[in-house]
Amino acid sequence: MENEWVIGRRAVREALKAGRSMGKLLVAEGAGKGKGGLGPLMEEARQQGVAIQQVPRQTLDRVAPGLNHQGVAAQAKPWRYADLEELFQRAEERDEAPFFLLLDGIEDPHNLGSILRTADASGAHGVVIPKRRAAGLTSTVAKTSAGAVEHVPVVRVTNLNRTADELKRRGVWLIAGDADAPSRYDEIDYSLPVALVIGNEGKGVSRRLKEKCDFTVGLPMKGLISSLNASVAAALLMYEVLRGREK
Repeated sequence: MENEWVIGRRAVREALKAGRSMGKLLVAEGAGKGKGGLGPLMEEARQQGVAIQQVPRQTLDRVAPGLNHQGVAAQAKPWRYADLEELFQRAEERDEAPFFLLLDGIEDPHNLGSILRTADASGAHGVVIPKRRAAGLTSTVAKTSAGAVEHVPVVRVTNLNRTADELKRRGVWLIAGDADAPSRYDEIDYSLPVALVIGNEGKGVSRRLKEKCDFTVGLPMKGLISSLNASVAAALLMYEVLRGREK
């Protein structure tokens, strides 16, 4: 399997902190000097035995087209996908009720990255995504997540519906976000084991998966726009879980 590029200062720093195996670190010429430079990051990489190459910025532009590389990119082993058991173990180690996310066809890597960043901040134990017709772990996802991809386990499954059935068998309540839901987002007891089900950016949660959910909840909308961006809706629901568990 080919190596991946980890792009940007925060993403590279978190990858080093997580002990990701790196082949080399590319640093823009002159970027390691002065206050706020890449000197400390380069020193951390050296301590881990990572080869460092100073290159023209144009080289980084080619490595990370369309991304703000901030003068640094690391070539690393591909991100490892977790399995479902690891998510349950993570909850058990923290002595917390499971708190997962099921992402039903999130195709925009920026949305996936944003969701992972909020999942880390809100204490979610992991994220489940489908293998087909959905964004996977990429350089863009890692950059958008600000390095959270290194800390939030992501499970990639063949069939999200079967995974939903397994979660239900193991006592996890499925809660889908839906603009037309009969219940408000703040009417649910989130202290229970829960998995938030977040739908595709355009179509929402698929019919079959929605039918498996124990609850569907909506967010109040007072403006003229009829729906929220998937990552924004996911963030609001994740923080409602966090709020509900801190009461």
